[in-house]
Amino acid sequence: MKLVLPGGSGQVGQVLARAFLADGHEVVILGRSAQPVAGRLVEWDGRSLGDWATEMDGADVVINLAGRSVNCRYTEKNLREMFDSRVDSTRVVGEAIAAARRPPATWLQMSTATIYAHRFDAPNDETTGIIGGQEPDVPAYWGRSVAIAKAWEQAQADANTPNTRQVALRTAMVMSPDRGGIFDTLLRLVRFGLGGPVAGGRQFVSWIHDQDFVCAVRFLVEHETMTGPVNLASPNPLPYRDFMQALRKAWGIRLGLPATKWMLEIGAFFLRTDTELVLKSRRVVPGRLLDAGFRFEVPGWAGAAEDLVARWRSAP
Repeated sequence: MKLVLPGGSGQVGQVLARAFLADGHEVVILGRSAQPVAGRLVEWDGRSLGDWATEMDGADVVINLAGRSVNCRYTEKNLREMFDSRVDSTRVVGEAIAAARRPPATWLQMSTATIYAHRFDAPNDETTGIIGGQEPDVPAYWGRSVAIAKAWEQAQADANTPNTRQVALRTAMVMSPDRGGIFDTLLRLVRFGLGGPVAGGRQFVSWIHDQDFVCAVRFLVEHETMTGPVNLASPNPLPYRDFMQALRKAWGIRLGLPATKWMLEIGAFFLRTDTELVLKSRRVVPGRLLDAGFRFEVPGWAGAAEDLVARWRSAP
C-alpha cells in the first residue's frame, strides 16, 4: 500500500510514518524539512500544485497533517498563519486528488478536538457534541481556534473528490515520548516541580496514546464505510488536576506546584505559547470509533503515563 502524508515530517506524522513503514508499506512525506525523516521526502510548498502532485496518482491513502503548530502565542499574525496553512494545504491536496488519473481511495484529513465547546457538564461525541465558538464564559479569541477548525474541515468537504472517501480526524493531543512533543512539554513541567493543577484544574484533558492513534488510523483505512468527522481520543478524558497527578506518579514525584490563571498567563508569555491550550476544557470521546468496534489498547491515562515515561527515559 502506498501512503502519502502531506505535512508528515512533524511529530505526529513521523509516528504514523514509522508505523506504516514497519508494516511494509510505501510512505511518501510531502514537506519542507531538511532533517532526515522516516519515509521518502518530496518537497512541496503546501499552497500550490507542483511535481509533488504526481504522488497522488495511484496512491492508496492520503493522510494530510499539514498546518502551522498551535503551540504559539495567539497573535493576529500567528492565527492567520494557522488558518492559511491549514486551509491552503487542504485545498491544494484536494486539487491534486481531483487531478489524479487514479485517485487514492481514502483521504484522512487532520482536524482537531478543539472544534468542540469548552464544557464540564457532558462529553462531546460526534453526534451530540456541541461545536464551540459561542460559549459566553470564555475569552472571545478562543472562538478563532474553532473558526480555524471549521474552515479546515470545510476545505476538505468542498474538494471535488467523488471517488475518494473523506474522513476528518478530530484529534486530541497525541501522546508520544518524542522530544519536542506535547508529552515532552508536560513532562518537563513535572520534572521541574511545576506539574500541579492550573486555575483549579477542573478543565478536562482529552488525549490519545500514540499506539492507539496509529491503530485508529489503520482502523479507519480498513473500514471503508466510515466517512465524515471521527473523534480520535481516549474514551477516558479526565480533569487536568488528575491528569497531572497521574503523570507525577509515573515520574516518581508526589507534589507539583499549582498555578493560578494569572501565573499561567505570565508563564505562557515567556514560553511563547497560549493559555487556551491548558485552560480550555476539552471533554471529547470517540463515539464513532467505539460504535464501529474499535478497541483501545491503552484506554486509561495512568497506564499510558507509565508507558510513556518509561519510553521517554529509555530514548537515546
